[in-house]
Amino acid sequence: MNVGRRLVLGVVGLGTLVTYLLAGVVGYRLLRVVWAQRPPTAVVVATVLGTALVFGVLSYWTGTTRLRRSVDAVALPRSRAPELYRRYDRLTERMRAGEPSLLVARLPVPNAFAVGGPNGAIVVDRRLFALLSADEMETLLAHELAHFERRDALVQTLGYSLTQSLVGLVAVALFPVVVLTGGIARALALLRGKPESWSRSWLGRTHRGALGAVALTGFAVTLLVLSYSRRREWAADDRAAAVTGKPLALARALRKIERASTPDLGPLTPLYVHGTEENPLSRLLSTHPPMDARVERLQRRASQRG
Repeated sequence: MNVGRRLVLGVVGLGTLVTYLLAGVVGYRLLRVVWAQRPPTAVVVATVLGTALVFGVLSYWTGTTRLRRSVDAVALPRSRAPELYRRYDRLTERMRAGEPSLLVARLPVPNAFAVGGPNGAIVVDRRLFALLSADEMETLLAHELAHFERRDALVQTLGYSLTQSLVGLVAVALFPVVVLTGGIARALALLRGKPESWSRSWLGRTHRGALGAVALTGFAVTLLVLSYSRRREWAADDRAAAVTGKPLALARALRKIERASTPDLGPLTPLYVHGTEENPLSRLLSTHPPMDARVERLQRRASQRG
């Protein structure tokens, strides 16, 4: 190796090492001061939880407002769908979901979803009125009202905010380890004249391990939130079937929506990937259970009812 380059790397490495060691000493002393003046543990926990809840509620309110504006939905007049409103009024009387307004919009795919916030509403794609029968539309509305009953959107937003706070705490706790191990590993590699070898040292491996711990925590939290989302869909299906007494109608509605959401490419269909292929990872990362499983569950429920 060129002597001049080796000398430059050594000087840079020594400076880097001194800088990170000084940062570690200063950081350690600051942490000692903060730890000595720390408030009671209960106060810290309450502050973290309170902040997470406040940000969760704000995110829920602003998010639902932006969502309603983004789909450009309009109110469905009662005069245009008297039979649908008759069934809908009967559902709202039987369910503890309030009286969300019915909105229609042109969504990317035929679907319906509940929008919470200060003015709750159920948004229905216009194509569903031609696609679904009256019974099928009724069960679909009951499914969305079940989400209102359980306040699923609010609970999920709050849960996500709390879990994000947990990931943030883990990241803050491991931040000194990440900075010091990474910095010192790079400095020592520079001193040895092999800057690319820092990641192979034990300090470099510790650095990667700390980053991996933060990433793993975030991934685990995401899986928990998605798991809750899938459970709330199961529960909404069950509630809609129980209230309407028409599990097969809901099964037909779900299957029709699935088919209508799949692009029809004619003879070229087998040559395209529709994104509907399922594997264990895609199921873990999905917000909804597999459609086949939902339909089969509803069909079993109908069989048990006779």
